[in-house]
Amino acid sequence: MRVVALINHNLGLMLREPGPLISRIVMPVVLMTVLRPLYLAAVPTGGTSQAVTGILVMFSLLGMSVTGASILAERVWHTADRLRTSPARPAEIMVGKAVPVLFLLLAQQAVLLTYGVLVLGLRVANLGLLAVAVFGWAVALLGLGAAVATLVRSQGELSAATDVGGLICTCLGGALVPLASLPSWAQALAPASPGYWAMRALGSALAGQAPATLAATGTLVAVGLAAAVVAGAKLARGWGRARLL
Repeated sequence: MRVVALINHNLGLMLREPGPLISRIVMPVVLMTVLRPLYLAAVPTGGTSQAVTGILVMFSLLGMSVTGASILAERVWHTADRLRTSPARPAEIMVGKAVPVLFLLLAQQAVLLTYGVLVLGLRVANLGLLAVAVFGWAVALLGLGAAVATLVRSQGELSAATDVGGLICTCLGGALVPLASLPSWAQALAPASPGYWAMRALGSALAGQAPATLAATGTLVAVGLAAAVVAGAKLARGWGRARLL
């Protein structure tokens, strides 16, 4: 099957360059460990949860560069047009790109949460709800990363978009600083950040609050699907020939 071949091909390409993924796991582990005492002092009843989920959300957002790079690479290598003229349909190309990235995003979050539970003492009230929240956040990241990759013109623009955008979404979402401690204007803007909904989904799942988890996860999935539609439409029409590529 074409889709299976595309998935295997793209997964192989990503695993040959594991550096970005490794850094998105090692760095948050270090920060969680170092910053947890600080969060415990500031938020005695939820410091561990804030440290783990906040750092996870921040590095997940920064990890959108990994998602975007898997698509942008085809443009840099000038193989995008070959893919578009192949028998594979745009939807099959997107699935072939998406599945390996989704697997890596889920693996990243699973490793960080497992470390939080086993080493930092993170408490999980409902493992099933946490799995739902993690999947929804991965879908949102996947769609957003794909959309950004089809809109930028170079690796430099991709890095700038994911780094700056990820930092803004992290801060507005209450990942680095609890939402209640943010200025009023930032609290008003917070729902516009995917990081806000990720923090709500993960925090509610850890507390075992099903309605809140499902509502926040539904928003994340909707964001991811909307972004995927943008990416798919751009792919179907072709990217053009930007001078930077």
